[in-house]
Amino acid sequence: MGGINPYQSASETVLPTKPYTITFMPLGKKVTVDPAALPLSREGKPGSILDIADGNGIEIDHACGGVCACSTCHVIVREGFDSIPEATEDEEDMLDEAPGLELSSRLACQAVPDGSTDLVVEIPAWNRNHAQESH
Repeated sequence: MGGINPYQSASETVLPTKPYTITFMPLGKKVTVDPAALPLSREGKPGSILDIADGNGIEIDHACGGVCACSTCHVIVREGFDSIPEATEDEEDMLDEAPGLELSSRLACQAVPDGSTDLVVEIPAWNRNHAQESH
């Protein structure tokens, strides 16, 4: 689908200019993000955590197709939270529906790191594709 919902106000994002890494927990999978290769998929905003995960074969559920219309792609940013712009009011409204909400919770489809630091992102247990993790 893509990361744009025509019923919500657009938010400004700054794409990274240098490579950085995202470690997806508890998988322990570390991905190097090459800014020149973004977007990696058609899910979520270009350069979003969801885009990067999807483009690297890491499953994060996203029932709405990555357009900020549900809370299924809820992740917790354990490190590097400050490199992601503040959530929009629309994203915060969707996050209110997510189980296990924490101060560093974000929707993976909307969170676009600026690349200024590496990230550690936790995919909550209820959002993991257990069939893929068993490989």
